[in-house]
Amino acid sequence: MSTTLTDLFVRQSFEAAAFSPPVAVAYRELLRQAHQALDDGEVPSDGRRVWIVPGRIEVLGKHVDYAGGRSLLCAVERGMVLIARPRGDRQVVLRDARRREATALSLDAPTRGAMPWTIYPRTVMQRLSRNFGTMVQGVDVALASNLPPAAGVSSSSALTVGLTLVFAALFDLPTHPDWAPAIPDRPALAGYIGAVENGGDYGGLTGERGVGTMGGAQDQTAILCSDPGRLDVYRWAPVQYERSVEWPATHCFVVGVSGVVASKTGGAKDRYNRAARTAHRLVAAWNGHAEATGRPRAHTLREAFLLAADGAPMSEVPVALVDAAEANASAEFPAHHLVARLGQFFDETFVLVPGAADALQQGDLARFGRLVDQSQAGAERALENQIAETVHLQRYARELGADAASAFGAGFGGSVWAMVPVGEADAFAARWRERYLRVHRAAHRAQFFATAPGPPAFEITG
Repeated sequence: MSTTLTDLFVRQSFEAAAFSPPVAVAYRELLRQAHQALDDGEVPSDGRRVWIVPGRIEVLGKHVDYAGGRSLLCAVERGMVLIARPRGDRQVVLRDARRREATALSLDAPTRGAMPWTIYPRTVMQRLSRNFGTMVQGVDVALASNLPPAAGVSSSSALTVGLTLVFAALFDLPTHPDWAPAIPDRPALAGYIGAVENGGDYGGLTGERGVGTMGGAQDQTAILCSDPGRLDVYRWAPVQYERSVEWPATHCFVVGVSGVVASKTGGAKDRYNRAARTAHRLVAAWNGHAEATGRPRAHTLREAFLLAADGAPMSEVPVALVDAAEANASAEFPAHHLVARLGQFFDETFVLVPGAADALQQGDLARFGRLVDQSQAGAERALENQIAETVHLQRYARELGADAASAFGAGFGGSVWAMVPVGEADAFAARWRERYLRVHRAAHRAQFFATAPGPPAFEITG
């Protein structure tokens, strides 16, 4: 287990991160851009502090975190740089080097903001102020990112994590009496920031509206707790580390960004939340069955599986849970949809994630690839969140020789990862891009990049 799990705030030199030369060059450019964004705003250089916050890959574990399932995760070697210093007032001034724009938000009226992307900083400001009161004060923040936005690599969660780290560090929020009981370590911090986004209570820290999505803490955990060069298995609700497996140094991820925006606003948000609402519906179905039969109630879908199995080994979805689901079907949640979602959750949580971790540990890449294919098929069949672009990107990757490939993230757009030998990454990415360009209109907006499992978020010292 990484020592970062017990360290709330990891601080180290840039060199200690041991980035590869190309990754180090890219981050140094982001640092230059963010420093310049602050200087252009005539902000004094004294007192500024610097964080690097990566994006993430959900290797396996599609739409299971809010339901208590399991995921296989890593951070990527791309991310967001945040440079911040305290202000003497109640304003939060954000300067985005990529967008070349600045916005000022008031801590006394954080629900106001002209630009749609400010929903994330506004949500962080409002929740931290609610939980930690006037300890939260104004800051100047400049940010620069090389994460593709709305692409499934968690650019939005990187921002919420980064801003939470900024406020917590600058104003010593862990000294607040309500912090330590709820947030003793990094996994708990990830769980809290997940609750910041989804609006839920966390321990004794009460919630608010959030950003409007019914997600869990998977993204925040990968960003904060990943082991470089390894994949981590986590169980959710609450966040619980289970194990870590080494990623083969012979291979890397090539990420294909489809060019279709994985939006979480408007109708897209409703489609995203449907997967979560289906899981909640299944828990309610089990609890209705439990009340009628005198059996224990469940808080999460994973608990419902374990209770329905009643201590027996689970080789398939328990019949009692299927019966409960079918008895609670509706026009919005037809029986076939509920049963398919049960199967998808069972596969991801109890079969695919532990099996894939075992396969990697044993060096069995063929088995790993087959298990990942099953996960992709489950998303297409049961989550109904795949589009032609992500389906075809995954198929093309496998046909071009990738050892494994899967779409990841919320769905309805976004990205696909492919596992390929390091020495073949550039040639593979070129072939993958060319194949994609032949068919899809969105391909002109597509991006392809290689990454190894990277380090978690940290503050740069020195």
